[in-house]
Amino acid sequence: MPRPLGELEDAVMTRVWQWNRPVTVREVLEDLQQERSIAYTTVMTVMDNLHQKGWVRREAEGRAYRYTAVSTRAAYSAALMNEAWSTSDNPAAALVAFFGMMSAEQREALRDAIRIVGHDGEAAPPAAEAEADSAERGPEPGR
Repeated sequence: MPRPLGELEDAVMTRVWQWNRPVTVREVLEDLQQERSIAYTTVMTVMDNLHQKGWVRREAEGRAYRYTAVSTRAAYSAALMNEAWSTSDNPAAALVAFFGMMSAEQREALRDAIRIVGHDGEAAPPAAEAEADSAERGPEPGR
């Protein structure tokens, strides 16, 4: 289970996830500097730490590295939620409390996720694939 990212680690990873391409320390630094005063060596250390922790992989490019996310933000968030839920002494109560904190939009996203995963925990085919399958089979008898 991943430990939660620190504030600066999260700021760096947010950029890596959003850009969804190999990034350099310089690129991340320049973007962070729009919000705060920060040194190149600080960003370099954070990115090296993220590499050591397995959050990013890196490839040498000249004297620098290009960093790429190993996982998605969604997978990170899911792992954090799973860890928090699994440490509860009453998982059902924890879920009820969590659902009670959700906005209407979040509850709708939850309903969508349950429809996608299905009741057996296996991912159901996306609606477009299901419709395509239906179209290939033709109309059902009696319709």
